[in-house]
Amino acid sequence: MEITNAIASFAALSQDTRLKAFRLLVSQEPVGLPAGEIARQLSVPHNTMSAHLSVLARAGWVVSQRHSRHIIYRASLAHMEGVIQFLLQDCCAGHPELCASLMENLSRCESAKPADADNLSNSQ
Repeated sequence: MEITNAIASFAALSQDTRLKAFRLLVSQEPVGLPAGEIARQLSVPHNTMSAHLSVLARAGWVVSQRHSRHIIYRASLAHMEGVIQFLLQDCCAGHPELCASLMENLSRCESAKPADADNLSNSQ
């Protein structure tokens, strides 16, 4: 990732509603949410949410797919990984132990999943 792409990505997230929308979509992986549901959960008018989702999509943070009459949005975990790798590219000057707490926090993603999540995904 080049620095200009990273700046554009950060700019897209540097707005309250867009950051909240992205975080909501991350929490809904791998299923995603329709645009109207994102707007409802964040108490944002639909047309405003559409504009925010467009900004996030242009920056690479979200992807969308049409399902009948709905557009389902999902977080682009690949883009998030690319941005994190960009940030960590020169991390720790060859001393990975300095990043141990960061790596520990990242590895908690699986353990932070609600206990019911497996049951929900298996029943759908």
